[in-house]
Order: sequence, then C-alpha cells, then structure tokens
Amino acid sequence: MSIMKEFRAFAMRGNVVDLAVGVIIGAAFSKIVDSLVKDIIMPLVNLILGGSVDFSNKFLVLRLPADYSGPMNYDALTKAGATVLGWGNFVTILINFILLAFVIFWMIKLMNRAKARFEREEPAAAPAATPEDVVLLREIRDALTRQRLG
Repeated sequence: MSIMKEFRAFAMRGNVVDLAVGVIIGAAFSKIVDSLVKDIIMPLVNLILGGSVDFSNKFLVLRLPADYSGPMNYDALTKAGATVLGWGNFVTILINFILLAFVIFWMIKLMNRAKARFEREEPAAAPAATPEDVVLLREIRDALTRQRLG
C-alpha cells in the first residue's frame, strides 16, 4: 500500500500535473496548426501560385517494383514497396513546425510582457516617522552606553 501512496504523492505534484496539462494542450494546439496549414495557408499558396499545389502528394520515385502497374500516387507506391522520397510531406510538416514555433514564440512573449506588467513593484512609500517614545528610548540607551564606556 505504501507504493500506491508514494505514486499518488508523485502524480499529484504540481510539476507532473502541469506537464500533463501542457501535453494535452500541445496535442490540441498541434491539430489547430495542422488545420491552419492545410485549410488556410495552403489554399492561399495555391491562389498565389495560380494552381493546385498539394505538397502532401509531392514525391520522387527512386525505385519501382519490377511488376508494378498501379496508380502513381504516394500511398499506392509506398504500399507496393516502392522506394519513394516523400519531400512534399516533409515540407508540409516543416511549415507546421515553423508556424507552431512562431505562434508559441509570440504567446510566450505576450505572457512574459503580461507577467512583467503584473509584477512591477510600486514605488516604496517613505518610511514612517519614528515614534517619539522610540526616539527617547534610543537616547537613553545611547546615554547608558556612553556612561559605561566613559
């Protein structure tokens, strides 16, 4: 039973819970970036380039099986055992990574700016005047010290 208690204490630590939340949010955020690239950026690239540019289906066939006579698309070729250099999929994933890194950079930059704004210390107020009784007690202490030394 002590192992279960130790595990529960470990799992409920703040760092472990924060990491789990980060992984879950990261997975959801990855889907958002994938959709951004696939559904928004790539259509804009197609519009600018004046044609249909589908990077996911761009590849270079390095070697075909001798008896292959099927369709010449990436999925069919890889299932048939052809040696295919799928550079288009790599470009799509690279675009996803760059966008994700850029968005995370700006998110962290904004969070740090907001954190700095909340953590600004207000100017310290001038110290309050020392009460008269404390001043009097200090004078008495100093006078007694001078008598002992003198």
